[in-house]
Amino acid sequence: MHIQVVLFDGFDPLDAIAPYEVLYAGGAVTNGAVTVELVTAEGPREVVSGTGGLTLCATGALDLERADMFLVPGASGRVGEPGEAPAEEVGVGEWKQDEFIQVLLGRALTTDLPALLKQAMDAPDITVATVCGGSLVLAMAGLLEGRHATTHHMCLDMLAASGAHAVRARIVDDGDLITGAGVTSGLDLGLYILEREVGPRVAYAVEELFSHERRGTVWRAQGPTPTPL
Repeated sequence: MHIQVVLFDGFDPLDAIAPYEVLYAGGAVTNGAVTVELVTAEGPREVVSGTGGLTLCATGALDLERADMFLVPGASGRVGEPGEAPAEEVGVGEWKQDEFIQVLLGRALTTDLPALLKQAMDAPDITVATVCGGSLVLAMAGLLEGRHATTHHMCLDMLAASGAHAVRARIVDDGDLITGAGVTSGLDLGLYILEREVGPRVAYAVEELFSHERRGTVWRAQGPTPTPL
């Protein structure tokens, strides 16, 4: 199983690195059954995050022929006060430090990323996963209408406004779409991917290695609908 973590300028480093390291460890304990790499829509390049200018090197290009799963992080930047609007038009201008998250996400949508992600979402043998605002990248590209998904709790209304069924859960499994909530949920997302795709013993071994216990119940649209209390 080959997983590509898709970076874009302004990405949140922990959104990307937490699942990357979990998945890499999963590969280490399975003799390479899982492989993972950092990529961009444009190909190999240095990618500046939204956290202090921390830069990671993407070693490849988003490739629908090679990858079994794409994992999209969110952006790191300013949330702003209620009602505060960014001075910049969403998606316009060059990257700069401490920009509004919606500006960073909007700029990612001006690249080839949305078209490539649409191809991935349409492919029957590819799974797309997201951490935090990564689901908003898909939502803003019009790819989550009617799908169950989660994101950072502060952005659930925005996710719902896109036509998605926003779920207040740490991990949501909607078949070929798996989404994680806030930033640290990337650890849990990575562990769940290992459990689902490779097996619980592998996930447990990595969980022990990282001294981290996965939190919460993975939400799925299965079983009876609970009666409101």
